[in-house]
Amino acid sequence: MEFTRTLGRSGIEVSALGFGCWAIGGEWGDGAGQPLGWGKVDDEESVRAIHRALDLGVTFFDTADVYGTGHSERVLGRALGSRRDDVVVATKWGNLFDPDTRTTSGTDDSPEHLRRALTASLRRLGTDHVDLYQLHIADADPERAVRLRDACEELVGEGLIRAYAWSTDDPARAAVFAEGPHCAAVQHALNVLQDAPEMLRLCEKTDLASVNRSPLAMGLLTGKHRSGRPLEAGDIRSRPPAWLPGFGDGSGADPQWLARVDAVREILTSGGRTLAQGALAWLWARSARTVPIPGFRSVAQAEENAGALAKGPLSEQQMAEVERVLQRQAEGAA
Repeated sequence: MEFTRTLGRSGIEVSALGFGCWAIGGEWGDGAGQPLGWGKVDDEESVRAIHRALDLGVTFFDTADVYGTGHSERVLGRALGSRRDDVVVATKWGNLFDPDTRTTSGTDDSPEHLRRALTASLRRLGTDHVDLYQLHIADADPERAVRLRDACEELVGEGLIRAYAWSTDDPARAAVFAEGPHCAAVQHALNVLQDAPEMLRLCEKTDLASVNRSPLAMGLLTGKHRSGRPLEAGDIRSRPPAWLPGFGDGSGADPQWLARVDAVREILTSGGRTLAQGALAWLWARSARTVPIPGFRSVAQAEENAGALAKGPLSEQQMAEVERVLQRQAEGAA
């Protein structure tokens, strides 16, 4: 039996697990030398991983025009090829970038840029429409965002997009887009270490899907990171910006965050799950609206993440035990 979810009021059905395509964009950064990618990448392995995900039932892929300054979209478009119509493609706009230098250069929240960005994304993806188009400026001005929401409605009418969303952790901003008839989701951070009850309440109230970025806490919930083990220079976690918790000063994973991972490890790995699969299972049990989008850079990662689909959500009892354990952990650290 296939494990699927619906993107809010759009009626668009997707696999309950999506694949996030940030990492396959390769290395890129800002003008000041801050890395914004996940390090070096093998495009052929990325294509093989996407093909494997398709074979394992994944039908939802999330990218952005700025990931690898256009590279992620091109790789995804090439990998999907003739199977484009079998999947739901989400991408994002709002960031300005130079593909020649692979650097970002600010943001643009104008409706004019929205249309230019969509045209460019369609070309890179090799498609005539985007299924879910997402504003990628988390702190954009809400009043200006109303114009973007209205512009997205025009694009729906033209058949260029099917639905739209805002990638933001602010429920008040998400609510602005939610007033549009074809708004289908909000993309926001959510994982077993970072709950977002207010955003989930908004999704329930306004009939939106909760598309979960950082479902594995930027890799902390894979069990592969250790304190004091530095990351490669092109990896954003080697010089974590203020909005990226869990990696401290860049010298490896934060010990306090690792302690929380260790506290829930036994529960999450029950039933033959890997730690990552348990973290995804927690998200599915957290709300019927969640669609986690873990990143990947290899066939092995694709297989592990997709393997969570067969095991499904955690039980109510397991969810309650996770809460108890994390509460004890918090009290012990206080």
